[in-house]
Amino acid sequence: MPKHQTLLKKIEQKIARKKDEAVFLPREFTKLGGEDQVLRALRTLVSKGRLVRLGYGVYGRAMPSRLTGRPVLMSADGFAGVARQALDKLGVEWEPTEAERAYNEGRSTQIPVNPVVRVKGRFSRHLRYGDTELVLER
Repeated sequence: MPKHQTLLKKIEQKIARKKDEAVFLPREFTKLGGEDQVLRALRTLVSKGRLVRLGYGVYGRAMPSRLTGRPVLMSADGFAGVARQALDKLGVEWEPTEAERAYNEGRSTQIPVNPVVRVKGRFSRHLRYGDTELVLER
């Protein structure tokens, strides 16, 4: 008899298949089980250090730190890239700020330090990783 997989294993496999994505929303896993079960499984993955919670209903891929062993966000673009991917997945229209555009176009040498995006429309969630929070301009 084949052994049935738990919801946790199914979610882990689905996350492993999506290697190019660093952000996951609970609605991506609703076909696998009920909402409460999915949220419980995601909380378990956060406690195991495989995911980090970035905000309400937004999770990021994590890996253990080589220095401390604590889970750290796994993304080449850092928190700013992950936050922008989360905004895309949430269907929020956004654009880079004027300071970032000026740097990218070579009009300025000042590098924007804090992740800031200009949001078009309504968006009231807070996306945060550690001490870094995405700043929203209107």
